[in-house]
Amino acid sequence: MNIPVKLCDWECSCYADAKEEIPLDAPAPKGKPVTMTSFFDANLHHDLISGKSVTGILHQLNKTPIDWHSKLQSTVETATFGSEHVAARTWTEQVIDLRLTLRYLGAPINGPTMVLGDNESVINSAAIPHSKMHKRWVTLSYHRVRHAVAAGIINVHHIAGKKNPANVLSKHWDLPSVWNTMKPLLFWNWKLMAPSAEEVKEGSNIKQRDVAELASKLDAKHNVKATTQGKGQKNNHVLIEGSDNGTISPVIQSMNQSRVPSSGPRTDVRPKGKDTRSNPEHKVERKC
Repeated sequence: MNIPVKLCDWECSCYADAKEEIPLDAPAPKGKPVTMTSFFDANLHHDLISGKSVTGILHQLNKTPIDWHSKLQSTVETATFGSEHVAARTWTEQVIDLRLTLRYLGAPINGPTMVLGDNESVINSAAIPHSKMHKRWVTLSYHRVRHAVAAGIINVHHIAGKKNPANVLSKHWDLPSVWNTMKPLLFWNWKLMAPSAEEVKEGSNIKQRDVAELASKLDAKHNVKATTQGKGQKNNHVLIEGSDNGTISPVIQSMNQSRVPSSGPRTDVRPKGKDTRSNPEHKVERKC
């Protein structure tokens, strides 16, 4: 992932003295450095009863998922900007905790943690020193994230919503819809795990061969399921797409057609061979 590092001057801001707190009693780091990557997302009005949004966060160490978070927010936000800022404050606190844990374990950390989100307004307000905050109810979350950016703890960047794996943790999905997103997370570099002819003869690389075979079977299973639903059956899950920068995030609404009555006009069932219109005494009552 080649992402350019943003170098901003925070000396003329209120975060000029911001720096990361490094424990003095931590052991000397040894071994290979660890690269931390985090993804975050928020789904506005996730809970239809309380109106609360949900926060989805995924943490990776060297492309390996090690921690994930999916939980309703404690406050009710009325805009995507507010719910994304609450999610940004949560992942900032989690990143600081993970970096402290790695230092006490003696693992060297490779620079700031790369954080990726799909809301460009939140990313710009956190990464640009001269950005202003006009919504006072998210001011504390706003300053918490910007302080971590100025201290060199995190480095925030924008990512397209379709490529954000945190969507799996923040929205209602069925497995075929998110399988292509989950596959690289569950089976890292799984396409390159197929053994060569020499390895098959020698009988080595058994674990990699088993993982590649399992990934191929699951891939074929979910592709067949999605194709069957698209051709012969009606899918019970309807995807309502929203915009990454707009009001409501994508939501999956479950529709059970067998239980929901039809809203179309009623039709009268008449037996064959009898014309009810020819009988003047017969009256048909129609209900609107």
